[in-house]
Amino acid sequence: MENRELSHRLSLRGVDLLSLYGHNDANLLALEDRYGVRLTARGDQLNVQGPQHKVQHVSGLLEEMISCLRRGDQFDPLHLLAPPPENSESEIGEYAKPILSTPKILIRPRSQTQVAYSTAIENYDIVFGIGPAGTGKTYLAVAAAVAALKSKHISRIILTRPAVEAGETLGFLPGDIQDKVDPYLRPLYDALRDMLPDTQLQHLMEMHTLEIAPLAFMRGRTLNNAFVILDEAQNTTVNQMKMFLTRLGNNAKAVITGDITQIDLPPGIQSGLIHVQHILSHIEAIKFVNFSEKDVVRHPLVQKIITAYEQSEHSHESEGEEAVLKP
Repeated sequence: MENRELSHRLSLRGVDLLSLYGHNDANLLALEDRYGVRLTARGDQLNVQGPQHKVQHVSGLLEEMISCLRRGDQFDPLHLLAPPPENSESEIGEYAKPILSTPKILIRPRSQTQVAYSTAIENYDIVFGIGPAGTGKTYLAVAAAVAALKSKHISRIILTRPAVEAGETLGFLPGDIQDKVDPYLRPLYDALRDMLPDTQLQHLMEMHTLEIAPLAFMRGRTLNNAFVILDEAQNTTVNQMKMFLTRLGNNAKAVITGDITQIDLPPGIQSGLIHVQHILSHIEAIKFVNFSEKDVVRHPLVQKIITAYEQSEHSHESEGEEAVLKP
């Protein structure tokens, strides 16, 4: 089964082909040479053909490159073209198992933690993904939500995040309420645009099959037949986290993501994401998945930046302890 031939076609619309292919097609040639696949470009489409597990892996790499270029982000070809972890072929196949496959994109986990995370989302009704930026927590959760909607396991997707500055500054922003909150929700829109055509995305929002709203809009509701994602959960208060978790109704799944090293709450207010780990971690039906800087899938420098900040914080903590101990 692992050696079955597969062909996967990628859309290159809106992509600068020179940046994608590299000078003299260097990026494509590197992929062909490293993974033993065949890449054929015709117009605004790129066809990947070869053994199933290799095609899935290479298609995922190319989709990341395409997504970066569509967003106008820079990417390091050496990082994206790096070989998968040194595992057996069957383990590579596990990494390559897609979460979402559409004509526009193919998304699959790229690390052991991401595999554990996507498996948890599949098997648990409430999953917490906690860790630094760039580890794919939100992106993989959105992909799982779109996949669940496509397979009709749920009937709607609800994406929410707290607007931590909502008190005073929102009132001075121009436009209606949607215009005011959109800046806080932009990363969720960006993820969805990677996965769905603009016309389909607009239709889902008009039909209220897809809802993107601030956390405050969840109060008083019961969410049935829904896949609900709470992003930036480190900026929820204890009461907000309790409110969100008690909104779930029948046939509902919730994924809560956040980075407890980037809390923007006012001093003295406890993060609901830190608090919830102490009071719910014993419940077997709820799964906590912790990411580290090793799971970062953005620019390779991001991993080094995260590590440097952690070392600096630990150093300051040690200096503080030494100062307290001095007579």
